[in-house]
Amino acid sequence: MTNPASAPDGAAVSRMPRDPEWWRGAVIYQIYPRSYQDSDGDGIGDLKGIVRRLPHIASLGVDAIWISPFFTSPMKDFGYDVSDYCDVDPMFGTLADFDAVVETAHSLGIRVMIDLVLSHTSEAHPWFVESRLSRDNPKSDWYVWADAKPDGTPPNNWLSIFGGSAWQWDGRRMQYYLHNFLTSQPDLNFHNPDVQEALLDVERFWLKRGVDGFRLDTINFYFADKMLRDNPALPPERRNDSIAPGVNPYNWQEHLYSKNQAENLDFLRRFRAELEPYGAAAVGEVGDAQRGLEIMAEYTSGGDKVQMCYPFEMLQPQRLTAAAAADTFWRLSHSAPDAWPCWAFSNHDVERHPTRWGLTDAAARVYTTMLMCLRGSVCLYQGEELGLPEAEVAFEDLQDPYGIEFWPEYKGRDGCRTPIAWQDDAPLGGFSEGKPWLPVSPQHLPLSVAAQEADPDAMLHHYRRAIALRHAHPALARGEHDGVHSRGDVLHFTRSWEGETVFCAFNLGVAEADVPLPQGAWAPIGTDLGAVTKAENGLVRLGPWQCCLALKRPGD
Repeated sequence: MTNPASAPDGAAVSRMPRDPEWWRGAVIYQIYPRSYQDSDGDGIGDLKGIVRRLPHIASLGVDAIWISPFFTSPMKDFGYDVSDYCDVDPMFGTLADFDAVVETAHSLGIRVMIDLVLSHTSEAHPWFVESRLSRDNPKSDWYVWADAKPDGTPPNNWLSIFGGSAWQWDGRRMQYYLHNFLTSQPDLNFHNPDVQEALLDVERFWLKRGVDGFRLDTINFYFADKMLRDNPALPPERRNDSIAPGVNPYNWQEHLYSKNQAENLDFLRRFRAELEPYGAAAVGEVGDAQRGLEIMAEYTSGGDKVQMCYPFEMLQPQRLTAAAAADTFWRLSHSAPDAWPCWAFSNHDVERHPTRWGLTDAAARVYTTMLMCLRGSVCLYQGEELGLPEAEVAFEDLQDPYGIEFWPEYKGRDGCRTPIAWQDDAPLGGFSEGKPWLPVSPQHLPLSVAAQEADPDAMLHHYRRAIALRHAHPALARGEHDGVHSRGDVLHFTRSWEGETVFCAFNLGVAEADVPLPQGAWAPIGTDLGAVTKAENGLVRLGPWQCCLALKRPGD
């Protein structure tokens, strides 16, 4: 394992202009490297492929990229099972290739965030290999180990997100170890100070290498209850399948003790302290179906923990309605007014939102415009800018262990992870010259980057215009709002920043609707996004899936 405490040789030294607040209102583009661009013909995307495609990302106008794990790994969960936090898996390239990603991204004005999976490692990680040898070796307490009950059953009733008990028996130590995910992903023991320090060393290694921040996987899973108390049952009316599919009994518990522990706050303060000298930022994934907004508020408020978190309110299976969005912001404002969310509609773990929500092209466009106007930062998932639907993947082509376990009621995550189609007239969409690790979707070829570049009305150009609107008006990127309100199917709010005020209204329904335009002299903006501002008797009439965007500057 590379020594994380030492300064890396040949590390990228180029840095973006220092701006400690760069993350506030930023648009972050997620790259799932296996499926972005293959440079060597092995059918798996890699770091050199990312370098090749960075100009496309820059053309979108985004502020940063988030790269899903590329670390050394047995790949049982496709990189989210890390066996060396400080090196690159050979299938993705080398540390020098990563340095080239950072240097190229910075030259294009793009910051680089990487995905840190700190709650657990691979069973192949040297730390776990040593830990499981005995109960008294130097790393024996680096993972969550516990004795069986007198009848030999697991220590408590905790369940794994991937199905079954969260405990796996180990015959060498004659104990169970905790795994909130796959059995090959043992959970680290954050109650051990040495574990915390080792993980902070990992953070320091990548900061020295030039990264601008981190996406923190399962940020609320770091600590487990020291007493290993049973989770209580969750009444059926409170069950929510936003974190685990409905067929998974994980949804039948209230996870009071297996995650969401108060001790996590102090560790996040230590993590934030390491970010500050570099002007770096972190966004955390809050995986909780009942308390997601509350936890996000805890983790991002006060200016001493992580800068941003995203809960699953906008990653839900159900379409985001105006009423649900207004309720989300109301609850957030009452939990912690200074908390800073990072909103996403799609990512590598959920069905792509045009399919998940059954969106027409017009509906997808108004949701995109709305996303760029909400208070908070934004994450876009690769291919989202192309309006890609979920790909159909045959059972025999499945790679995701989650989908294989729960097929056919739940098809897993492969449908949102298929390779990007860059060209509609090239074999395999221009992704690779070899057989891809997942099939390139025939549905995606007509939506390729090349095909959309040639069509000025394509979704790709709508995303560019929506991102440009956000950057053109600081009120949309960093401003406060007067509350988020729903009026039937219309969501509306006003954003303000340093004298600039923007009124936003979105019809998220299939019928015409009227919305009051606040008093004052308003100038139309966003007309290239289909926005309207014409008012009669103080009302703007919005057609189905139409928006109103209006600007008022000081003195207007």
